[in-house]
Amino acid sequence: MQATFRQLRMLVALADAGSITGAAKACHVTQPTVSMQLKDLAESVGLPLYEQVGKRLHLTEAGEALLRTARTVQAEWESFEQQVAAFKGLEQGRLKLSVASTAKYFVPRMLGKFCAEHPHIDISLQVINRDGVVERLRGNLDDLYVLSMPPEDVPHHKEALLPNPLVVIASLEHPLGCSKRIRWQRLQDEAFILREPGSGTRMAADAHLARLGLSPRVRLELGSNEAVKQSVAGGMGLGLISRHALAADPRDDHVAVLPVQGFPAPSSWWLLWPLGKRLSPVATEFRGHLLALAKSWEAHN
Repeated sequence: MQATFRQLRMLVALADAGSITGAAKACHVTQPTVSMQLKDLAESVGLPLYEQVGKRLHLTEAGEALLRTARTVQAEWESFEQQVAAFKGLEQGRLKLSVASTAKYFVPRMLGKFCAEHPHIDISLQVINRDGVVERLRGNLDDLYVLSMPPEDVPHHKEALLPNPLVVIASLEHPLGCSKRIRWQRLQDEAFILREPGSGTRMAADAHLARLGLSPRVRLELGSNEAVKQSVAGGMGLGLISRHALAADPRDDHVAVLPVQGFPAPSSWWLLWPLGKRLSPVATEFRGHLLALAKSWEAHN
């Protein structure tokens, strides 16, 4: 069985794009070239590697198995390229990150200084929901991942990055907004607006509410922090949200943080990578940058 690195790269591009056209565009070659290379690869394997279902191409079981090998080979090659660059005294390479949507409020700021210090490093940042990040972690698609609720079914390394306190918010006109101290039992009869089930924020919120013995009435479940804030500001109910998702002065978001007993709810942001993965030189450098910057932020808060 023979396969070229070029063919494996085209297989990865096909899996990501779902079409010959998309794979050709990603690899900067013509569609016939991709078709021919993948045909030769399938003949070498002796089994079909993909099939068309509707308008999208899907890998067969053999294709999925080969894809895992192809991604490993590609990751090792990228790591080697970065090591060679380091040997030459250059700073270049690629860094791939996936972060949960709420992390968009602070990860880009952490990236800013790193990009300024390493202008020749290309950065790919995926900001998606928790399930999407977990799937990318499972597939070893990126260098590092940021989550508030790490998965239990995917082996990984993790390091605490930043506190992620969850706070109760209300509209500026809400009767509780003027309270100086609120017993958590007072929330039982309030309507709540929460993130959608499966999000890291919702999982942490549900766990904390359960610890308190609270089962509040959920009026709305929304897919973004912005939607939660807007609904709370409009007077539709109380919200439970990451403090990172609010402005430095919550009144700029037209909400107030309520001084509820038992809150902020404790939670943390974690930096993750797959168990056994050897971080590239760029990823190792960025990991150190993140941890040092997070420590500095905590010291000044």
